[in-house]
Amino acid sequence: MGITSFFKLVEIQTKVASVIPYTLGTVFALYKFDNFNAKQAVLFFLSMIVFDMTTTAINNYVDYTKAIKKEGFGYEEHNAITKYGLKPKRVLGIIITMLIISATLGIMLFLNTDIAILIIGVICFGIGIFYSFGPIPISRTPFGEIFSGLTMGFFITFLAVYIHIFDQGVLNINISNWNFSLVIDIKMIISIFIITIPAITGISNIMLANNICDIDDDFVNRRFTLPIYIGKEKALKLFRTLYYIGFIGIVVGVVFGILPIVSILTLVALKPVNANIKSFFELQTKKDTFVLAVKNFVITNVIYITTIIIGCLI
Repeated sequence: MGITSFFKLVEIQTKVASVIPYTLGTVFALYKFDNFNAKQAVLFFLSMIVFDMTTTAINNYVDYTKAIKKEGFGYEEHNAITKYGLKPKRVLGIIITMLIISATLGIMLFLNTDIAILIIGVICFGIGIFYSFGPIPISRTPFGEIFSGLTMGFFITFLAVYIHIFDQGVLNINISNWNFSLVIDIKMIISIFIITIPAITGISNIMLANNICDIDDDFVNRRFTLPIYIGKEKALKLFRTLYYIGFIGIVVGVVFGILPIVSILTLVALKPVNANIKSFFELQTKKDTFVLAVKNFVITNVIYITTIIIGCLI
């Protein structure tokens, strides 16, 4: 397997959906807590990115093995296994190898932090694997947008913050002598959730745009996604609404002093985002307009993260 086919298998261009929440969490930890641990940051980044590649490879492997419709862009061009003639057994071997590497790095991170990292990590691993694998993968249900948005938008960002402040009482979990205790700094958890809203909605919309584009193929392949349940028209309205919720989250963060006041400048992204929404409303195809959801996510969150960096400096 060459590097080109491997990158296509793991859809390397989509890893921005995990790198941006990671960067958001790291920058917020610097802004709010003035804290950064390089070792933990590297371990988490490597574990996260390898696992993200693993889940994408699993998704492509499952789509290949379960496909009923075996023609068209989604099967012949979008899936690396078909496009490059990859051997399924070799793909499975790569998936297992990446899973082991990611888990090993995750355990190393746990050993350098606390049990909360292990528990949250196991939950995220489970969601990631069963997102595409199992009798009824999450991605083939109406809940794909919710799980992808929360797992990548919230949990990655939360962990990217938490690895730098795990010893500051934000989340304390104790297990001893068959006793379990949990102490949560609710105010800080809510604050972190608010700053993740643009990431949650943006990632959910990447999944939603993907499912809107694939609505016909998904119906044939028995992938009963959210757009199939609510219809394309309502799915498009939800697509637009989620972006506005993301911007509202930023305004709330600024008003309550969670974010620097300069973060209000993220609203300048509304103009290109609205233009891309309009283009997507006119045409919904994986080949032509799906990328607009990715562009909206990147435009909004890069500006957003930049404003927090500015907040760190002033």
